[in-house]
Amino acid sequence: MKPKLLLSALLFFALQLNAQDLKYYLPDSVSYDKAIPVPKEVIFHEVGEYHVTHDRLVNYMQVLAKAAPGRIKIETIGYTYEKRPQVLLTITSPANHKRLEEIRQQHLALSNPDITDKPDVSKMPVVIWMGYSIHGNEQSGSNAALIAAYYFAAAQGTEIEKYLENTVILFDPSFNPDGMQRFSTWVNQHKSKNLVTDPNSREFGEVWPGGRFNHYWFDLNRDWLPVVHPESKNRLAIFHKWKPNVLTDHHEMGSNSSFFFQPGVPSRVNSNTPQRNQEITALLGNYHATFLNRIGSLYFTKESYDDFYYGKGSTYPDVNGGVGILFEQGSSRGHAQETDNGILSFPFTVRNQFVTTLSTLAGANAYRQELLNYQHEFYKNARQEAAAFNGKAFIYGDENDKARTQIFTDILLRHQIKVHPVTAAIKADAAVFKPGSSYLVPVQQQQFKLIKAIFEKTLKYQDSLFYDITSWTMPLAFGLPYAQLTDYNTASVGTALKETPILNGMVEGTESQYAYMVNWSELYAPALLYKLLEEGLQVKVATKKTVLPVNGVDRVFPAGSLMIPVAQQKIKATELFIQLKELAQQTGITVTAVTTGAAIQGNDLGSNSYISLRLPRVALLTGQGVNALDAGEIWHLMDQRMNIPITQLEPAAANRVDLKKYTHLIMADGTYRDLNKDKIKEWVQAGGSLIVMEEAVNWAATAGISTAGFKKKKEVLDSTKKISYGERQEISGSQRMSGAIFEATADLTHPVTYGYSTDKISVFKANSLFMEIPKISYQAPLVFGENPLQSGWLSRENYAVLKKSAAIIINRLGQGRVINIADNPNLRGFWLGGTKLLMSSIFFDTAMQ
Repeated sequence: MKPKLLLSALLFFALQLNAQDLKYYLPDSVSYDKAIPVPKEVIFHEVGEYHVTHDRLVNYMQVLAKAAPGRIKIETIGYTYEKRPQVLLTITSPANHKRLEEIRQQHLALSNPDITDKPDVSKMPVVIWMGYSIHGNEQSGSNAALIAAYYFAAAQGTEIEKYLENTVILFDPSFNPDGMQRFSTWVNQHKSKNLVTDPNSREFGEVWPGGRFNHYWFDLNRDWLPVVHPESKNRLAIFHKWKPNVLTDHHEMGSNSSFFFQPGVPSRVNSNTPQRNQEITALLGNYHATFLNRIGSLYFTKESYDDFYYGKGSTYPDVNGGVGILFEQGSSRGHAQETDNGILSFPFTVRNQFVTTLSTLAGANAYRQELLNYQHEFYKNARQEAAAFNGKAFIYGDENDKARTQIFTDILLRHQIKVHPVTAAIKADAAVFKPGSSYLVPVQQQQFKLIKAIFEKTLKYQDSLFYDITSWTMPLAFGLPYAQLTDYNTASVGTALKETPILNGMVEGTESQYAYMVNWSELYAPALLYKLLEEGLQVKVATKKTVLPVNGVDRVFPAGSLMIPVAQQKIKATELFIQLKELAQQTGITVTAVTTGAAIQGNDLGSNSYISLRLPRVALLTGQGVNALDAGEIWHLMDQRMNIPITQLEPAAANRVDLKKYTHLIMADGTYRDLNKDKIKEWVQAGGSLIVMEEAVNWAATAGISTAGFKKKKEVLDSTKKISYGERQEISGSQRMSGAIFEATADLTHPVTYGYSTDKISVFKANSLFMEIPKISYQAPLVFGENPLQSGWLSRENYAVLKKSAAIIINRLGQGRVINIADNPNLRGFWLGGTKLLMSSIFFDTAMQ
């Protein structure tokens, strides 16, 4: 439909607090097929009268697909943790549906840099991904999806038919089904017949953790790059199946705001994003402005939000030859709320999201050929940039931890990056990358831009303010040895992988009558250890390096290695062997059988330097005041990766229950105002191990439980400097620690660092907590040196106080221990380079003197 016809008749009703029928949302210049059910017939209420639940949303999409099979096809692309379906509608003309695979293949050819001839795009459809409400408590998007889907199914006329002929729409009505269900249940059950608009009402204050997150309390809008969760993995497969030209990402923001659409702040665009991307974004923005002007909605652009972190839905397309568009609607948070701009109704917010859905369709059609040509030019230019790049490939891999290497490889493959196994040893940066544990990524390939964004370290920035993190160099996050190669011998690598390598765990050697050894450096060693301890088996940890004979070869087992004696177990040797074989296969770990306790070097296996381990019973404090993101990352690590049960304990419950049943309490970042300090202190003194992170360190220190001291930075906004009122926000904002990567030096003899083969560990820091290095130096087994910055941005003031500070401090309190971790070692579930710090804190606390 032509923009003028589409917009001229959009009805602008006076704002009402109760539900509106479809006339409030839909353009009245269009006729609608009466055979197509309207949303109310399926979801049992008008759009905006209640927040639609995920099950009813899916039901309606299924009904539409049956009612309009010529235009809409529906598929389930996967399931969430809570087993809710992720549905995707493919919407286009009946003629396009008949040759959809042909259209897809022609479209993908635009991304092939080997095709040098300029393609004829005059008759090719543009591909738009319309995605709604990745934050579960920002539901104007998913509710607008009801109207949009109805419109695409039922609208009649030559204009809509022309749009569908020239467009393939990939329609995702709910990016976050689990969070959506949680939030819609909350607001619907607190809705009054006579709408209450007081912001203090319970309807607008959902209980912790809120609906924003997925099942494990992760922000899925940060998961497009690390692809930790099934929702993202399922979605990414479809993304690369099509490589859309435009992806819309419908969000909400504070209730006192109006409406935002990109482009964002010009100086906060990732340097890997072409300028043409921003130009097209601005052209599309003209359509959003025009459509919103016609219905009288206020909006803003080029402020607040940025295009920097490629892990967001609105930015990931920018490094994949497309254009991501962020929409942010001021949120009613419930059904109607008093704001600075008057009463904001839920139907009003839904209408804005629907109108910008239409503006996206109109704008993408207007610039259809420009978008298609841009896609081709993006990959053609990327090939040229790769040829001029100061390296031929990146190489990575850790022979001591094949699981981390495997997970990183899996991520690269999901991003359509070509990865080759190393078949002959390659030396680079004083490291040797060996066959069987190392992989090479040539830069001369389609995904060069994304490869560069994943592997590069960044230290130069146009701006000092960021909406998200400033660096995410992924090999550093994984703690993997890696290097940039200026050249390499192609005979040293194999053909590109077609799928992720399988971890082949095994028991090395035959059944032992003496003992087995396990290297703690393996990612999933804690999963194996927990299962053995849960079965009541005896396991010890080596506190010093040991060299033992294995099949005639001297084998080094570093401190932290697990020793499983045979004769001392409650089961027979053959049963133990069978159990270890099964666990090795499940975890991908190599368990080594040894036939003697006599060490060639180091202590014999019967030495007191081998300390018996206990089965940990871990509680994670959760609830009001706790950072749900950080707590969820711990829960996910323990539950999904390690198969270790963890009790979620609310502060009120912790104040009430007998804590003696727990060996460990973990306190993620949070305030903990209502937690009984004396009770926690007594529990630690009686032998408990308290693990505190980020602001929880402050809590423990104030409570007299932790001995951690803190460094203070120099104030920037002081009376000695002349600063204008207009500069204040920029200057104070520049002092925020948005998130950068720092190298810390580890004391590898300390149990908390067991499993690391190098004393350099990359730490992600996104807070202003700077711990003093204690006088007794071994109490700080991980410290920052004089020049720790590896990648990212921070102010000079923050950097000065970060230098020579402690990343971890461990202090005794009575019979117990307090493990103070200044930063988050599990960032967004992909910072696997920090995993061992937490797992060693849990399993090896009794080895810490």
